[in-house]
Amino acid sequence: MKKIFFLAALLAATSMMAQTTKKSFTLDDLMPGGSTFWNLQPKYMFSTWWGEVPVELTVDEAKRVKSEKVKSEKSNHDDILFTANELNAVLGEKIVRACTNLTFPYADQPVVKVQTPKEIILIDFEKKEVVWRGQIQEGASELTWNKVSRAMAYCIGSNVFVQTADGQRRQLTTDGNDDIVYGHSVSRDEFGISNGLFWSPDGQRLAFYKKDQSRIPSYPQVDITQRIAATYVDKYPMAGEESEDVSVAVFDVPTGKTVWLQNPKPKTDYMTNLSWAPDGSKLFVFELNRDQNFMQLFGYDAATGAKDAEPLIEEKHPKYVEPLHTLTFLPWDATKAVMQSTRDNWNHLYLINLSKKMYPEWREAAGGGTACDHIAVTLLTPGDFTVRDFLGFNQNEKTALFIGNVTHPLHHTIHAVKVNEKVKSEKYILLSAGEGVHSASLSASGSQLIDTYSSPTVARRVTLLSTKKGTGKAGDGSSILLDAEDPWKDYNVPEITSGSIKAADGVTDLYYRLIKPVNFDPTKKYPTVVYVYGGPHAHNVQASRGYYFRGWEIYMAQKGYVIFVLDNRGSQYRGQQFEQATFRHLGDEEMKDQICGVEFLKTLPYVDADRLGVHGWSFGGFMTTNLMCTYPDVFKVGVAGGPVIDWKYYEVMYGERYMDTPQQNPEGYATSGLLPKAKNLKGRLQIILGYNDPTCVPQHSLSFIRACIDAGTQPDLFLYPGDGHNMFGTDQVHLHERITRYFEDYLK
Repeated sequence: MKKIFFLAALLAATSMMAQTTKKSFTLDDLMPGGSTFWNLQPKYMFSTWWGEVPVELTVDEAKRVKSEKVKSEKSNHDDILFTANELNAVLGEKIVRACTNLTFPYADQPVVKVQTPKEIILIDFEKKEVVWRGQIQEGASELTWNKVSRAMAYCIGSNVFVQTADGQRRQLTTDGNDDIVYGHSVSRDEFGISNGLFWSPDGQRLAFYKKDQSRIPSYPQVDITQRIAATYVDKYPMAGEESEDVSVAVFDVPTGKTVWLQNPKPKTDYMTNLSWAPDGSKLFVFELNRDQNFMQLFGYDAATGAKDAEPLIEEKHPKYVEPLHTLTFLPWDATKAVMQSTRDNWNHLYLINLSKKMYPEWREAAGGGTACDHIAVTLLTPGDFTVRDFLGFNQNEKTALFIGNVTHPLHHTIHAVKVNEKVKSEKYILLSAGEGVHSASLSASGSQLIDTYSSPTVARRVTLLSTKKGTGKAGDGSSILLDAEDPWKDYNVPEITSGSIKAADGVTDLYYRLIKPVNFDPTKKYPTVVYVYGGPHAHNVQASRGYYFRGWEIYMAQKGYVIFVLDNRGSQYRGQQFEQATFRHLGDEEMKDQICGVEFLKTLPYVDADRLGVHGWSFGGFMTTNLMCTYPDVFKVGVAGGPVIDWKYYEVMYGERYMDTPQQNPEGYATSGLLPKAKNLKGRLQIILGYNDPTCVPQHSLSFIRACIDAGTQPDLFLYPGDGHNMFGTDQVHLHERITRYFEDYLK
C-alpha cells in the first residue's frame, strides 16, 4: 500500500514538475513588434507560381515544388530553379538579398522579376542573362508596372508620370499639390479602393484618379520632431461637411493624349472599382451617390471618355449599397464577367453578360433592396453564406473558384462552381479540407492552387491541390507541402474554446472566443476582460489557429485573467442584414449584444462579475468608452484605444454610410455620441491614442477628456507622439505593456 501511495505521489510530483518547467511568454514573444515574435510563429512557406509550376521561395533560392512528392517540414527540394547568388552573379553586384519577394511575370518564359527601390529587372534564369531593366525615378510613389508593355506609372508628389519600356518619361499632370492630387487612392480607401493608377491589360492605356480636395479644411496635425513644432496638411472631410471631388482620366501611351471620363453627376458622387475590358477599349466604373444608397455600373469609351447612354447594373437599398470589388472578365469569353454584390443579403458571385441586353425592370432583392439589370445577370453562388475571396477561374473546367463560409460561419473553405447562365442549385465542389480558415493562390490556368490554412487543431498546413478533384485529401491529386509543428509546445498555453450565444434579438447566433487562465483552477474566481471591436468590415472570431486569438490575450491569460471576445451584430461575414442591424445608431445594438455576452459570463462559476474589464481599439475604442459610460456598474476598468467619440468628427465616406449625415440623422448622432455620457463614468478608463492619428483624429479623445473635466469624472490619457491610428514595431510592445499594467493596477 505504501508503495502504491509513493508511486502516485511520484507521478503527481512529476506532472507538476512538467507543468512548472513549461516556459512563459513575454510580450516580445507575442506581439508582432517583439524581438522574438517571429521565432514563435508556425513555420511559413513562401510560394508563388511560374505558370503551372508551383515554386517555393526561400531567402537563398527558388525551388520547384513537385506535386508527386509529399514532403515533411524538414525535407528538401532537389529541383532548384536558381539561387540568389546566381542572380547576383548575372547582375554583377549583390542586388538580390532574398528570393522571397521575387515573382514570375510570364507563364511561358523562364523570367524572374527583381524589383528594388531603384529599378525593375527581368532575368532569364535559364540563360542567366538580363532581359530588361528599367530605372525607377527617385521619389516615385504609387508605382505600378505593366508586364506586357513594361511601362511604369508612378507619382512624384501629387502628379502622375509614365515611363515607357525604352526609358522615355512623360509627365501627365503638372498642377498637383495638397489640394489637387493625381494618381493616388481616393475616398480615403473606402469602397475597396487601394490605389489610383490602373493599367489596361496590354499596357497601352493608363486610367488614373484626380482628387480635388480644395473645399476640405485641413485638420491641424502637429509635428513635434522639429525644433519649433509645426502643423502639416491632413485633409479630413468630416461627416455632413464638404467632401472631395473625384474624376477619372485615361492616358493613351501611343498617341500621348489624355481624355477625361465624361461624368455629369454631382461632385460628391463616388467612382470606384475601375475595371478594364480585356481589349482595353472600355473602362467600367461603379458609381455611387453621396447617400451611398444608389449604385450604377457604367461603361466608358476609353478613347473618347464618352459615357454609355444607360447603366449596365443598378442597385438601391434603403440603408446602403457598398460596391467593393472590380469586375473579373472570363478568360474564354470577353463579353462576360463575374461581379460581386450583396444585393441578395450575402456577398455572392454573379455572372453578367454584357452582350445580352435585358428590358430594365426594378425587382425586389433578397437583401432588402432593389435591383435593375439592363444586361443578363445570373447568381452563381446561391446560399446563406458569404463569398470572402474570389480567386479566379479554372479555365479548362470553366469553373469559378472562391473562399467562403459555406459549411459554417467560422470556417472559410475553398470551393468551385460551374460558370454558366443556367439556374443554379446550391452545389459546390469542396476543394480544400472542410475545416479551418484558408487562403490560396492559383496557377496561371487555375488548374491547381496552393492552399494555406490553419484550424483550432492545425497550426499551419500548406497543400498543393487540383481544382478539378478537390477535397484536399491524400490520394486525390493533392500533396502536403508543409505541416508545421506547434511552435508553442514547450510553453504554458491556456485553454481556448469557442461557442455561441443568442443576440439581444433572441434569434441570431453570435460566436465567441473564451480563453481561460494558464493553470486554470475551476474553484477560483478570476478577473475577466472583454475584448471588443464590434464594427463593420471586421471580425474577431473564426476557426483558425486558436480561434483567431490575439497575442495579448495569451499574455493576459498567463497573468490570471479570463478573456472573452464576441462578434456582435454589425460585424462582417454574416450577411448584409446582420451588418446593417446597426444602421443610423452605431453602438446601440452592438452594446446590447455585448451585454448578452456579459450575462453569459456571469453564468460561469469561475468569472468574477465584480471584476469585469473591457478593451478595444478604433471602433472597439468607441465600444469600450460607450460600455464604460452606458453600463458604469458592470465594467470596472476599461482601456480605449484610438476611439471614435463623436461620429460628427469622423470621415464622410465611412461615417455617412453607417449613420447618414448629421443633418439627416440628428437623433442618431446624438444618441451615438459619447460626450454627453462623460458624466456617467465611474470606473477607471484609460484612453490611448497616436498623437498624429489621421483616422480617428485627436479631436475625438481630447473632446472627451474636456467633457469629463467639465463633468467632474476622472479618465486617464496616454499618447504616442509621432504614431498614427495604430502602433507598430517596439511601440506595439510598449503599448500592450501599458494596457496590461492598467488592468493589473485596477482590476486584479
